[in-house]
Amino acid sequence: MIKLIASDLDGTLLHNGAQKLTPRAIELIHELTQKGIHFVAASGRQYDNERRLFSEIKDEISYIGENGSICIHQGKVISRGIIADDLACRIIDEVKKSPNFDILISREDACLIEDNHEAFVNHIVNVMQNTTKIVDDLSKIEGPFLKIAICNMIDDTKVIMQYLEHLQEMFGAEIKVVTSGNIWIDFIAPGTNKGAALSNLMKLFHVKPKECMAFGDQQNDLEMLELVGHSYAMSNSAPGVSYYADEVTDSVEDVLEDVLASLDK
Repeated sequence: MIKLIASDLDGTLLHNGAQKLTPRAIELIHELTQKGIHFVAASGRQYDNERRLFSEIKDEISYIGENGSICIHQGKVISRGIIADDLACRIIDEVKKSPNFDILISREDACLIEDNHEAFVNHIVNVMQNTTKIVDDLSKIEGPFLKIAICNMIDDTKVIMQYLEHLQEMFGAEIKVVTSGNIWIDFIAPGTNKGAALSNLMKLFHVKPKECMAFGDQQNDLEMLELVGHSYAMSNSAPGVSYYADEVTDSVEDVLEDVLASLDK
């Protein structure tokens, strides 16, 4: 029997750049929680942003944010991951050399960005509606830092993948560098990922991997997909992601409906 379901958001529960969950998704998740199944929003997004997305049922679910660097249940921090200041500074300095990428630094209080490109600022502040602070120079801000993310607003897959390889060569021995969406590359705090954070919640809820289900579409979902007993990659996942999943689906909502139907049998 499934006792816990975790799902990525962008590209998984949210499609085609959507910034709002469908009423059907909200209702299905509500029904699942009412039947005693834990639901976990597991995203690269910040905690505040996740809470807004699930506003109708925000206190019914648990949250993994910043790719696993923050894990929260009923307002209590279950686990936290930090990027060392020195490493963060070196990453920021390197990315600043590229004109193709904007930088977002995540702290618990807010995400921090520079006001260099109007389209990027608009995307973070008005489209995603992040809790945001705009600063003059990211290289001079103070931590602790939960995550570093860089964005290519042009959505040039070739440029993104080439730069990903470059960054992995430079920093891969110190920190995990992965895609987290079509326009995003994320640096995940050492020792943390969605799978590790989910494992902490599983211990808290006393559930086993075989009793858990997860959905994802990007490299930042791999550990989570490998951890659970029932894993789904989205049909439009990043290359290689489906290798780590048991099944492929076009719709998380359809699978959630099937889970609910099985409970009534």
